[in-house]
Amino acid sequence: MKNKFLILSLAISASAFGASIDHIQTYSPDYLANQAQNGMINNVSAYYNPAGVGRLEEGKYVHAGLQYAFGNETMSYAGKTHKANLRQAIPNVALYSVDDKGAYFATFGGIAGGGDLKYNGVPGLNVAMDKYNAMGLGLYDKGTKVEGSNKYEQLTLGRAFNIYDKLSVSVAGRVVHGTRELKGTIDIGLNPNQSFVNASKAKLQKQISGLPAAQQQAAIQQYTAKMGVLLKNGLQGDIDVKREAWGYGFQLGIDYKATEKLNLAARYDSRVKLNFKSKGSENQLNTSGIIGTNIGFTSFYNQYMPGTKTRRDLPAILALGASYKVTDKYTVSTAANYYFNKDAKMDRVVDSFGNSHGRDYKNGWEIALGNEYQLNDKFTLIGSINYAKTGAKASSYSDVEYAIDSTTLGAGVRYKYDETLDIAGSVAHFIYNTSEGTFKAKHGVSENQKYKKSITAVGISLTKKF
Repeated sequence: MKNKFLILSLAISASAFGASIDHIQTYSPDYLANQAQNGMINNVSAYYNPAGVGRLEEGKYVHAGLQYAFGNETMSYAGKTHKANLRQAIPNVALYSVDDKGAYFATFGGIAGGGDLKYNGVPGLNVAMDKYNAMGLGLYDKGTKVEGSNKYEQLTLGRAFNIYDKLSVSVAGRVVHGTRELKGTIDIGLNPNQSFVNASKAKLQKQISGLPAAQQQAAIQQYTAKMGVLLKNGLQGDIDVKREAWGYGFQLGIDYKATEKLNLAARYDSRVKLNFKSKGSENQLNTSGIIGTNIGFTSFYNQYMPGTKTRRDLPAILALGASYKVTDKYTVSTAANYYFNKDAKMDRVVDSFGNSHGRDYKNGWEIALGNEYQLNDKFTLIGSINYAKTGAKASSYSDVEYAIDSTTLGAGVRYKYDETLDIAGSVAHFIYNTSEGTFKAKHGVSENQKYKKSITAVGISLTKKF
């Protein structure tokens, strides 16, 4: 089962435009156009209102979609800017079989994570060099590169039951596969000032003062040779680690047709426990002779240390929605999602410098408004707006993670080719708040690091009824 699932997941990279810390809601391209899907009964109800799937016309349905996200993410500190471009495709597939008592449904696609991003340098390295440069080391970046990606795929199988003409419920099981990868090389040059050189020599002289003259001379020659190599080559380190986990959860849904015009729905996605195991390799910087210990990527991000296991769960979600048919041609909808971040363990670790991570999360939420207007028998125009509060505090922001609050504008058009085929095109632009981290409090420097994102996504989907 797992091997087959992995083969399917090769085509999936979950989007980097999530509404929560890890979770996304862009399960289908149709969401880009209308982010208030929770109370709708339509071609993508299996993702957002599974209890409503049984209200579709009887038959078998195949829904397939493809999204493409593009934009950039930027980290900056002390006048240095590190920018990564996002280019990410995200497919999805859903199958429904609707009968007079309800429906069976299956969905596959991205559920959480971020796209593949490559940075030339990171603020964490900049602030570390600033701190050690106060000792006179003269550190400078010769070409550090960091690449990271977080990808989660899900397969959900369930059944919707029509209790009576107004009420339906659903139940489903879910399997999730997650990978979080970190690759990078650190390349640092040294140009120490004379005060540091003199202090180093004085320290060495103190250490060898009691030795015979010949041994003292040998120690000085060894130190001189070592420093010569260090000044010439600098400091190099690297990491290539993949964290992987499998988890399981369940989903419950309810749909109530209050009137001929008003539909109400709710969905609960359970927490998915994911115990990530890290595999790979790391070579740390050989800095023990300078600062007393070697350091590397895992000095700051212990969860990536090869051989370790660290829980990073997907939080539970409560999703509420309503849709109202204003006229025969015009429908409005609203949706709200609540993320139970506090109940999930998300990389709760303490780094090599005593800083605690993974506990700086509050519960998150988002609200959305959408509307759809049927121009004629063939075309329907769609538009929406969404505001997301991730629940991530500024103290949680780092080089490998920064979940920033956002506002999303979406639009699209749906074309009814015939009674059995719908085609939808969509676009959304994600407007992220510019946010600051907490370098001043954590490292005692004069300014905080800053984070920016700008992402746009386009998509197309097809739904065929048999």
